[in-house]
Amino acid sequence: MKEHGRSAEPLTLYLQDLRKYDYLSPEDEQDLARRWRDEGDAGALDKLVGSHLRLAVKVAKDHRRYGLPLADLVAEGNMGLMHAARKFDPDKGYRFSTYAFWWIRAAIQEYVLHNWSMVKIGKTTAQRTLFFNLRRMKARMRELDNGDLSPEATTAIASELGLPESDVVEMNRRLSVDRSLNAPLSSDGETEWQDLLADERANQEVHLAELEERNRQRQLIKLGLQKLNDRDRQILIARRLLDTPVPADELSRRFNLSRQRIGQIEAKAFKTVQKAIVANRAERRLNASPNEKRVPLRVGGPHRRESAGGR
Repeated sequence: MKEHGRSAEPLTLYLQDLRKYDYLSPEDEQDLARRWRDEGDAGALDKLVGSHLRLAVKVAKDHRRYGLPLADLVAEGNMGLMHAARKFDPDKGYRFSTYAFWWIRAAIQEYVLHNWSMVKIGKTTAQRTLFFNLRRMKARMRELDNGDLSPEATTAIASELGLPESDVVEMNRRLSVDRSLNAPLSSDGETEWQDLLADERANQEVHLAELEERNRQRQLIKLGLQKLNDRDRQILIARRLLDTPVPADELSRRFNLSRQRIGQIEAKAFKTVQKAIVANRAERRLNASPNEKRVPLRVGGPHRRESAGGR
């Protein structure tokens, strides 16, 4: 596996180190979760989280096509995994991997959204949905992940998301990647992609977890918008947060400003909100419970996260 930059060797060693964690039986998984919940047993939490670190790597690799450092994606996934372990209720009767998958993915996707160009992702809700779900929709329609979409699939996806077919074709071009479930994960060929697949059976608790994560992200955006004055807030919302962005010409007339000035305000306001979101996320992690910080999940690289409690 190739990883550019200084993080290559530490990341490789980290991935190899994951082999020391055994897969858990459902009974062992439930027992560890109860020991952590009821007794605050940090050793049980360590074992529960450690046995699912491969899941965080799997989800991180699924987001590697966005051009962000794999070490950072894995670290974000680990923090989502820790959050899932802290909130997991073993008495619900489902596998921890099912629950953790959503928290891992939410943490990684939030990181991607904050670090990828909004131009590449798209400004509307439907375009962002397409950005994160195109591969899944292609698999559902039995379309090759590394090939062009058939006309029928293009039409179906565009219709489902309410997007022009040209948007679907363009997003597919950006995100196309050759990924085989049987491709070796390690140089010795012993571990394959399919070895990392988790049980992803849907259940009500998982959907509630996803809803909670969406609400948390909305709250972060609201807090970020409070950093702006009324004019800048209106311009940013009109240009970036509506399903149909307001044309710059219209805003120019409304605020009696040039189109160039509208663009400058939009760009500056976006950076202000982005910084506020990152700061609020960091503050929440610093205020996390002491127990949540007791299991170090280290990933090498210039931006290494020291633990699940913060960056």
